[in-house]
Amino acid sequence: MHIYIICLAIIIILGAGYVLYGKFLTKRFNLDDSRPTPACTMTDGVDYVPARKSLLLGQHFSAIAAAGPIVGPILAGKMFGWAPALIWILIGSIFIGGVHDFSSLIASVRHKAKSIGEVVKEHLPRRVYLLFLLFIWLTIIYVIIAFTDITSQTFKTVLDPKYGGAGAGPGVAISSIIYLALGIIMGLCLYKTKLPLWAATAIFLPLVFLSIWIGPRMPEGILQSFSGISVKQWDVILLVYCFIASVIPAWLLLQPRGYLGGLFLYLVIAISLIGVFFGGYIVSYPAFKLTGLSNIFTDAKPLFPILFITVACGACSGFHAIVSSGTTSKQICKESDTRVIGYGGMLLEALVAFLALSTVMILDAKNPSLDKEPNIIYATGIANFLGLLGINETHAMGFALLAFSTFVYDTLDVCTRLGRMILQELAGWQGKYSHYAATFITLLIPLAFLLTTREKSYLVAWPVFGTSNQLLASLTLLMISVWLMQTGRSALYAIIPMIFMMLTTLWSLILLIKPLTDVVNGKISPEKITDATITGVAAVVLFTLAVWLIGETLNVLLFRRKMKNAK
Repeated sequence: MHIYIICLAIIIILGAGYVLYGKFLTKRFNLDDSRPTPACTMTDGVDYVPARKSLLLGQHFSAIAAAGPIVGPILAGKMFGWAPALIWILIGSIFIGGVHDFSSLIASVRHKAKSIGEVVKEHLPRRVYLLFLLFIWLTIIYVIIAFTDITSQTFKTVLDPKYGGAGAGPGVAISSIIYLALGIIMGLCLYKTKLPLWAATAIFLPLVFLSIWIGPRMPEGILQSFSGISVKQWDVILLVYCFIASVIPAWLLLQPRGYLGGLFLYLVIAISLIGVFFGGYIVSYPAFKLTGLSNIFTDAKPLFPILFITVACGACSGFHAIVSSGTTSKQICKESDTRVIGYGGMLLEALVAFLALSTVMILDAKNPSLDKEPNIIYATGIANFLGLLGINETHAMGFALLAFSTFVYDTLDVCTRLGRMILQELAGWQGKYSHYAATFITLLIPLAFLLTTREKSYLVAWPVFGTSNQLLASLTLLMISVWLMQTGRSALYAIIPMIFMMLTTLWSLILLIKPLTDVVNGKISPEKITDATITGVAAVVLFTLAVWLIGETLNVLLFRRKMKNAK
């Protein structure tokens, strides 16, 4: 089967989901543009900054569509075949992920653009609020760990000579630095000189492409200097970047970099669609990789629940609620924008997830490329698509790797800023230097983890990241359901996906805890003890917090219902 047939069907399904189910949700939330948003009533020039819908969609989309919808679908496709991954991407994004993103965004806007944790605070006891904030903060830490290490690995990439050889990684690193500098300059031009957005786009987007060309062509001495930077050193450098990006005003880097990243992402989508529709590719990878029903229930990587936590952001992501209620809600100009940005952004991410999966679908099961890291599989696929346009292989690979790094940057700095805000809420810090202290503490655990674990630490963190991310989504839907019920509205469309995600992720945590028991009983090989211990301890903490949160929430709801019936 030609892959373009599948792609066309997916676009139609996602479009229908946006029109039909998006309209259904819009009516349920009663969006009203006459109701002023917090961005307009609480403008402070730092966090509360009204943004045009086109600018904000790019920022929001690039913040949520990072490594998750690329790495996750590729890993899931390799493990289980492309069909299970694709089915979950479609169903999950339309009926679970989209609902989660849309509802968390409008809930925040209706609560003075406060974080989802603050929304919980208004409707549930303080202990539930504190537990929820702690869970969010821990989830953010896992995101920072995984995405920082993935980016560092990209900067050390060594490819086939036709794609740039040993200079590929350093070239991408240099291009990335130039790209970030361009974001700052664009921010200054937009907000200090009042340069029109169209003019800024016309100036800075070509400069981004110039940075891609310049990176690999720097003098050999500079490239060798960058080659000498180790993965661990890149980890530290990236965390320093995260610190700086977290404490400077949103308009200086977050908004313009997010906008450029969004345009970059749109371009990659367009290139991928050209490749899929006009490349003549046949689906060669197996649709299913199951040996029988026993595989589903007893294999080391069972389809349920591992498929769902592996695909992660491509179908549903708790991290999106943090972005929606942490930064995006503070920039919404009118309520109707929430459907485009919240629900539409999730469906666009589902398309990104499919296009990432397509780089596996077009490969034969015995193709040696499948043994490479997900970022290389993805970049190679994008480079091949670019080859259809007559672009040099080295240039194409540089573009693809920078695109991947760009998507991760967009999540890393937003994630650190959100971690800072969450910790400030949790500790009640309001002082002049509180944002510096909260940012430092948020980055301290990732720094310790990345410096003390083996290289490719993201492989250790990914299962915990995927599970905590999906579990956060289910907990957020639980809190949204409470808010809806407290305000006298039906919550069934949030409750049903919440229950499914809750069962899936709690089961996954149990599977992650099992190797820890093997460590205690001496039933695991020495080289796996560290990884199993870190993963197991993290899973125990998350499972305990989740069950505690669920129990506290249900106890409050049952008590309130009992009191209501007594009256």
